[in-house]
Amino acid sequence: MTILTCTRLLAVERLLLALWVGGICVIGYLVAPILFATLTDERQMAGMLAGKMFSAISWVGLVIGTLLFIGSIVGTGAQWLRQWRCWALISMLLVVVLMLFVIQPMMADLKSQGPVIKGTELAAEFGRLHGISSGLYLLMSLSGLTLVATGLRRP
Repeated sequence: MTILTCTRLLAVERLLLALWVGGICVIGYLVAPILFATLTDERQMAGMLAGKMFSAISWVGLVIGTLLFIGSIVGTGAQWLRQWRCWALISMLLVVVLMLFVIQPMMADLKSQGPVIKGTELAAEFGRLHGISSGLYLLMSLSGLTLVATGLRRP
């Protein structure tokens, strides 16, 4: 593989990572809070819209994260598995999988049981899942920002 090809691949990796992490940060720390602040009388609508955006960025993350992981393994071989960057990316992918296939379906199931009214057992369980989700989202955000700042792998 030529140096030019390697440079282009690294640029594509950086771009994909920046798009994914940028989407995570914009949706989680800008758009969702604005929705809830703006739609104060329609919290259910704000929650539905935020949930759809979180789901969308999770699917984006699943695709991009998988491509980045495969590309890094193909580009550097199994030695990449011994680097902290690999484990940061894997942690991000694990969060995405947990969000898409465990937490989001559990939250949707709770919502389908009826309105989530403050002070009810349903609201307490929803709040617990939301807290777990928020903590995982923060972990994913920080891991992603660290990778953007340091690069997914060394050139």
